[in-house]
Amino acid sequence: MAGGYVAYVGTYTREESEGIYILDVDPEYGYMKLKGTQKISNPSFLTVSADGRFLYSNCDSGITSFRILSDGSLEEIGQASVNGLRPNYMSVNRDNTYLVSGGYHDGKLTIMNINEDGSVGEVTDEVFMKGLGSVTGHHYRSHVNCAIFSPDEKYVIAIDIGMDQVKVYSFDKQRGKIELVNILRCELGSGPRHMVFSSDGRYAYITFESKCTVGKFEYHPEDGSFTRMQELSTLPPKYDGSNVAITLKLTSDDRHLLVTNSGNNSVAIYDIDEVDQSMTMSCVLPVSSEYPHDILIMPNNTMFTSVNQDGNNLTSFKINYEGNYFLMNGAPISIPSPTSIRLVKLSDKE
Repeated sequence: MAGGYVAYVGTYTREESEGIYILDVDPEYGYMKLKGTQKISNPSFLTVSADGRFLYSNCDSGITSFRILSDGSLEEIGQASVNGLRPNYMSVNRDNTYLVSGGYHDGKLTIMNINEDGSVGEVTDEVFMKGLGSVTGHHYRSHVNCAIFSPDEKYVIAIDIGMDQVKVYSFDKQRGKIELVNILRCELGSGPRHMVFSSDGRYAYITFESKCTVGKFEYHPEDGSFTRMQELSTLPPKYDGSNVAITLKLTSDDRHLLVTNSGNNSVAIYDIDEVDQSMTMSCVLPVSSEYPHDILIMPNNTMFTSVNQDGNNLTSFKINYEGNYFLMNGAPISIPSPTSIRLVKLSDKE
């Protein structure tokens, strides 16, 4: 299927799952069809190189690297240890020379070099975050829940959900070393979880898991600091049940933001004003399943797929931005314990 699209879905393999699920995708209509699997233990988070040639997955032994073949199937290149417990989040830089991972269980931020063949190499730097959080539960100590490069790649950014902090490290690309230079201190107990940047790199958006809100910040590349601009609820009015706000994705034109609610089992959509950059909630509607853990927006920005961990399926929807709603698009696709999804356009060259 050279030139087409393929989606890769990561899962927890504690029950029926075989590992990574591979699906053919028609992005124009949002249709998906299962085409195969890649066996691996607990690939709960996936990331793809900027050129679409390599896929990286966490696993029980650390990180596994794969070569993406012309038909969308995966060829394992190798595995690498992070010198700690299995990571739960990974990102790669634009030229695919470094990978950064965050460890929820041990509070560890790890920098690793990537070899020319796409395999993950040695650890070049690592930080075990320490400290006492504000409340009981998972906020009593450090947990790195997100680890990314800043848009200019001057910094590595780690979200410590246990300490309610966003930590900014300067990144020395020549040596693969990091140094703490700034901290965004969030409201105690709010639980910052995931961050994404606008395509121009000027703005950052953060989900606050426990507070069930999404915040917008202006990014200052000169010192790696952030200025708070706005914060909105991710929930429908009058909802008082349990919920966590998990992940968030921007449409490619930066005009809309989508956030998953697990508990309320919904997706919230926000319109972003192109002039003053303010967010306005357009709608928050159910995903017809349980515990949406990740989300994929199709390239046309009018359809999305919800990855529903406890529902054991994917559900897809078509968005009507003018009408402020979305409707289910096709039947659910059964996948055991899905947690992460990535879309890749295959090369036209065999």
